[in-house]
Amino acid sequence: MSGQSKLLSEILSPLSRRMALKGSGAVLSAGAVALLGGRDALAASTKGQPGDAGSDVRILNTALGAELEAVAAYQVGAESGLLSKDVLALALAFQGHHKEHAEALAATVRKLGGQALEPKAKYSFPVDKLKNQADVLRFAAGLEKGAISAYLGAVSLFGDKALAQVAASILGDEAMHWAVLRQALGEAPVPTAFMS
Repeated sequence: MSGQSKLLSEILSPLSRRMALKGSGAVLSAGAVALLGGRDALAASTKGQPGDAGSDVRILNTALGAELEAVAAYQVGAESGLLSKDVLALALAFQGHHKEHAEALAATVRKLGGQALEPKAKYSFPVDKLKNQADVLRFAAGLEKGAISAYLGAVSLFGDKALAQVAASILGDEAMHWAVLRQALGEAPVPTAFMS
């Protein structure tokens, strides 16, 4: 096991144990990543060659930036007054998972010798277009689908395969979150056999 893989394992193993202990309820509430919107930049963010630790740090920091943005987006949704009690609870659970992802990514960046991104002071969200709960859910589902594509593109770019495995795990969560949001909208939760 490489030094980087060992560090990542040390960081993520407590998270993995918590997820396993929470059971299937954690799987559904892992939708925190739902507001990671179309992050094509995640896949294109590396300037180094695959296998370059600096390249891995850049990819991780791009993912971290998206996770921090998602935390902020869920806060906007939670404070909008547009969500029913049950949907609000789900949104807050999703936000909590975004926070967990962000914490793990930031810790990994630091363990690899990089400087972890900090949240922006202000994010731009289309709050003027969110008029009801369905608008919020549709917005989140669209961002979720973009996040799936971004992580799908990033998985193969990591030099450290343990990092690629974590990105693939988050990608799986993204897909589940998208399905949950589509179901909440009354749409087919899994409309296709393949994601792109």
